Amino acid sequence: MTTTDTRNVQATVDQVKKCADAGADIVRITVQGRKEAEACMKIREQLFKDRYDVPLVADIHFQPAVAMMVAEAFEKIRINPGNFADGRKTFEEINYDDPAQFAAERDHIEEVFTPLVLKCKELGRAMRIGTNHGSLSARILSFYGDTPRGMVESAFEFADICRKHDYHNFVFSMKASNPLVMVQAYRLLAEEMYQKGWDYPLHLGVTEAGEGEDGRMKSAIGIGALLMDGLGDTIRVSLTEDPEYEIDPCKRLAALGETACTEGWGVPAFKETTRDTHTFSRRVGALPVQKEGDEFDFRPLLHRDGTVFSAVSLSDLQQPEQLYRKLGAKLVVGMPFKDIATSDSMFMRHLPAVDDIEGRRALKRLQEVGVHVLTPAAELAAKPLAGAVAVLSLKDALAAGGKVPAGAARLAITLDGSESDEQLAAISSVDAVVALIDIPDGVSRIHASRRIFDAIKRAGSDIPVLHHIRFPAGAARDEIVIKTGSWVGGLLVDGLGDGAMIEVEGEDLDFLRTTSFGLLQGSRMRNTKTEYVSCPSCGRTLFDLQEVTEQIRQKTGHLPGVAIAVMGCIVNGPGEMADADFGYVGGAPGKIDLYVGKEVVQRGVPMEQATDALVQLIKDHGRWVDLPEPEEAEMVAA
Repeated sequence: MTTTDTRNVQATVDQVKKCADAGADIVRITVQGRKEAEACMKIREQLFKDRYDVPLVADIHFQPAVAMMVAEAFEKIRINPGNFADGRKTFEEINYDDPAQFAAERDHIEEVFTPLVLKCKELGRAMRIGTNHGSLSARILSFYGDTPRGMVESAFEFADICRKHDYHNFVFSMKASNPLVMVQAYRLLAEEMYQKGWDYPLHLGVTEAGEGEDGRMKSAIGIGALLMDGLGDTIRVSLTEDPEYEIDPCKRLAALGETACTEGWGVPAFKETTRDTHTFSRRVGALPVQKEGDEFDFRPLLHRDGTVFSAVSLSDLQQPEQLYRKLGAKLVVGMPFKDIATSDSMFMRHLPAVDDIEGRRALKRLQEVGVHVLTPAAELAAKPLAGAVAVLSLKDALAAGGKVPAGAARLAITLDGSESDEQLAAISSVDAVVALIDIPDGVSRIHASRRIFDAIKRAGSDIPVLHHIRFPAGAARDEIVIKTGSWVGGLLVDGLGDGAMIEVEGEDLDFLRTTSFGLLQGSRMRNTKTEYVSCPSCGRTLFDLQEVTEQIRQKTGHLPGVAIAVMGCIVNGPGEMADADFGYVGGAPGKIDLYVGKEVVQRGVPMEQATDALVQLIKDHGRWVDLPEPEEAEMVAA
């Protein structure tokens, strides 16, 4: 989607070209008024003159008359059911004691919307009925609540009008900044379409995903989860970056979905009972307990909100203090202490030699602060390490009677999806503290894992389950983020899994750790940093989103558990405030409105003062903590 002022024809044409050259198949342009609509014809004409025939989509909010104008120029119109007929966002509660009153108000929608339907049908234009979680109408909110069901029903009201006039050239979208809500809404939409006998295309996207790795991770979780189930026809990754940078993650996601389809990734059919498209619930494994005689405290082996394991090599162990830092530990005179985003435990394929005093001292220091060591049982037998957790496959663990191997403090098991139903049914007989799912290449991780979770449920086991995903040495970081988000995040957003471990030989441990924590936060599990909901910018934006978002991040990035929305305009801004604790929204040129939740508390704050005003607002509501200086951090840890 372009970020230029649509009235600036040449700038918009240039940006469309950049996007097309980068590989975009469709480009969306915001059209907020008549002047912008008039510019659209010139934009289309200039692109044709320059031999660019990329289809253009007009993004319409609030303005049915403008939609009618721009349909003359562009190939597709995106309308938002939340504000096309109902106007600007409000949170007014409407009491519908009589459902007939709610139904009767559809007549107004039909009156406003029908002319556009007829025009698009006449001109052969396409349409996207694009519901957004942040801009549901007061009418829908009052009747259905702020729910995926409300999103679906809002879109269906407009689809019914299209169908009434035998117009079928439309697609659906169900976007939200929360990947869980987004995935639930699309799955519910697909289910309802199957029941109705409909088969309209789906456009996928996580709106206001943010920037950098976090934005790509949230997008991969939402979009990838659906693509792996064969849902989705077009996609957009919404980043708070220049629009051409959205194309690479889009291509990666599209390739992932296409490969899964063409290669027929899947597993033999099984009856699935662990997921419900109508109600979200998270499976929670039992945390480790302390046993009499334990040398170390094993309760921190896993974390109640989501666990991160780090795969550590012998070369990593050669520089202990650097290893501690890369695991996210605080250091006090060279000694590690767990912090908010420290890896909970670590996995080592190879242990240091028995006579490696320095390496073993480093491991013991980590074990003493609750960062435990998992290693293959054969490796542990060859190089004994006090307090280590032995790792066996489920098949080998069953063959050994399900007991903790001699010399090990605990047992962990691995699952690769090849286990028989009988073996999975016997999982409760194994005395293991955690299971690691490690699905081989060429098999659908999502579907193989669902089969495992169903079997574990039938067995009555509450064993915690972590997703172990491996990549070859040299794998591109964007590839790691996109595939991890799609394959592991696609399971976590269904409530399946207690954490993750990403293993890439030669890759920086710190990157893999922060990516893992980003995965958990994007899946709405464990918060270890400030959550940002920031829109990708468009022609409506009233300030430089990238610059302002970075300013806010610099001042507030150390507030785990706090969610801040940064919105360029009012289209989705007030609605998305409901998914954030605090909001920074462009209200007018040079003026910012500040929100607490979905309530505006300060209007028209001069932009040069707005970031400081936001910080003060966070302080006033008791959510602020000062960022310690490095030496202060060491004292706190001590």
